[in-house]
Amino acid sequence: MSGTPSWFSLTPIADEIMERHPGYRVEIIGGHLLVTPLPDAPHARVLTDVMVLLMNGELHRDETLVAQKIALRLPTGPEDHAVPDLVVVDADIEDHHAGNNTYDPVCFRLVLEVTSGNWKDDLQTKAGAYAQAKVPVYVVVDRRHQRLHVLTEPAEGTYGTHRIHSPGELVTLPDSIGAKVTLDVAAIIEAGRPRR
Repeated sequence: MSGTPSWFSLTPIADEIMERHPGYRVEIIGGHLLVTPLPDAPHARVLTDVMVLLMNGELHRDETLVAQKIALRLPTGPEDHAVPDLVVVDADIEDHHAGNNTYDPVCFRLVLEVTSGNWKDDLQTKAGAYAQAKVPVYVVVDRRHQRLHVLTEPAEGTYGTHRIHSPGELVTLPDSIGAKVTLDVAAIIEAGRPRR
């Protein structure tokens, strides 16, 4: 159920926020605006480190692309969309444009979020939205609690499997993303820790 009346559009408000605050990420999920400020350097360091691992796993090749900030159309409402920090998508993603710079979720093999101050959105709101969109693998780098979450098997608006991993563990992502990629939880968490 949407949080706004059917005659009211959040898209112009989202566009205005992005225009007035360049770099902010504005998403509409369940008829609600989620606004995320500019990420800090440790957030960017985590994204780069994971992106390198995915690319070294040969996921940025013929069949798949590794990219940041590609908007995913959500089935939760007519304007609903999310902009994951990092994605693995089918290489033909441009054939699945869904309007307003969003793409059909069928192209997404993995979405990854790195938590900021809005960690509850990543662990709750977005988990439900990505499950409803049937994104096969959702990974959350939880900097607040220093853990890595891997959610798989989306069905009926929830993920059937939600595994939480701590530093000291090595996590091999599901083969469904297109290649075998193993993440060192300690290294990823350390990358996300502020240096000062």
